Amino acid sequence: MKVKIVNNSKHPLPEYSTVYSAGMDLRANIAKPIILKPLERALVPTGLFIELPRGFEAQIRPRSGLAIKKGITVLNTPGTIDADYRGEIGVILVNLSNDDFTISDGERICQMVIAKHETIEWEKVKTLEITERGAGGFGHTGKK
Repeated sequence: MKVKIVNNSKHPLPEYSTVYSAGMDLRANIAKPIILKPLERALVPTGLFIELPRGFEAQIRPRSGLAIKKGITVLNTPGTIDADYRGEIGVILVNLSNDDFTISDGERICQMVIAKHETIEWEKVKTLEITERGAGGFGHTGKK
């Protein structure tokens, strides 16, 4: 699938690390480093603008290495970029560690996964089909 992209950053286009990768790393596109103190969050620009076809979204997800090693994650995981959005991709990062973290220009800050989705129509009904689980919610399957 081809997707139109405008790259106003100083960095190469996102790419897959391996042939089996689902996500592409996005890089910070910043004039000066951003210091995230513990529990602070920041909107980090990427310099990228995309045009997805209808029926697709881009999901912004944390990088596992940053999460486990530094406690840095994407706050609204997964962030969703809708097909009709034409603005710059920005990534909300949060520091969940006890130490300051410096985001440098060009640093890989998240992954982007392109996913197909359906558009639904609601069918209003009075009742739903009965299942064995029923209304069992959080922790329901761990009771046995």
